[in-house]
Amino acid sequence: MPTDSSSALPSLLSAALAARCGLLAEPHDGVVRLFNGFLEGCPTLVAEVYACTLVLINHANPPADGLAAVEEAQGFYLAQLPWLQAVWVKSRHAGPADAQFSREGRLTHGSTPAREVREHGVRYALDLTLNQDTSFYPDTRNLRRWALDQLSGQRVLNTFAHTGSLGVAALAGGARRVIQLDRARSFLELARASHSLNAFPAAPESFWAGDFFAAVSRLKRTGQLFDCIFLDPPFFSTSAQGTVNLVSESARLINKVRPLLADGGRLVAVNNALFLPGAEYLRTLEELCADGYLSIEELLPIPDDCIGYPSTRVRPLPVDPAPFNHATKIAILRAKRKVAE
Repeated sequence: MPTDSSSALPSLLSAALAARCGLLAEPHDGVVRLFNGFLEGCPTLVAEVYACTLVLINHANPPADGLAAVEEAQGFYLAQLPWLQAVWVKSRHAGPADAQFSREGRLTHGSTPAREVREHGVRYALDLTLNQDTSFYPDTRNLRRWALDQLSGQRVLNTFAHTGSLGVAALAGGARRVIQLDRARSFLELARASHSLNAFPAAPESFWAGDFFAAVSRLKRTGQLFDCIFLDPPFFSTSAQGTVNLVSESARLINKVRPLLADGGRLVAVNNALFLPGAEYLRTLEELCADGYLSIEELLPIPDDCIGYPSTRVRPLPVDPAPFNHATKIAILRAKRKVAE
């Protein structure tokens, strides 16, 4: 779409904001995706608000091609949301030596970006400069609500924990033990900060910095069992221990952690592969359940503000996610443990 001042962008932003007005009560301390440009009409732009900080994500390649849309969006939101205190702009395709654009982001308005957010009464530490993302995903809001409601008294393993929000939600819901596992120590430090913000235990043994495959093997050797395992990996990554590929090998990852599930335990499997049809992923899950030791308990939707509303979406996803409502596909599986195990 054109990105000059005569473009349709203001009307797209206005319609999207009107659809989300009920999520923006003041004082604002949560996270809302204000505009999903991929589905709502401007593929180079995503807008989100973290507490009182507006985050604009420029997906144009090269980034200069998205500059007009970013500037137009910044002006629009500052006029419509006068309580905004800062604007942070991240350019997904910026090069390491790019002085004008940054993957980590740069401040274009205000002074200090938000350092924490609240959701369902839980506090989460925030670092908007963390690599190319924002350190906290609004897409999994419903899953954090599920953890709050379902995991009281349970033992929880949060694999590929990133900054630990699912584990923090589990603790807020009364989980008696949570292990946060991620390869990046910087992510786990932010998870530790979220523990501290909520006065949750932050013992060293709760944070495992290491490879998923090696850590799961270690847990299996020591006979540890969990009532809930979160499996939310990147769609592709590789290490000396193994490869993650959510397009073709999601079943292998699920089978890797199955021996760690207690009888009646639940495995939360998240697949965010954009080009994997929902029906194909569901078939994979159904095949895993064919032996009777796993069953599909629930499919969780992605919140409407993250994917756009029926009245604001102007284009479909590249592939059909049904029966899921988005390419981020969340399934909760219930496990039955074999007697021989």
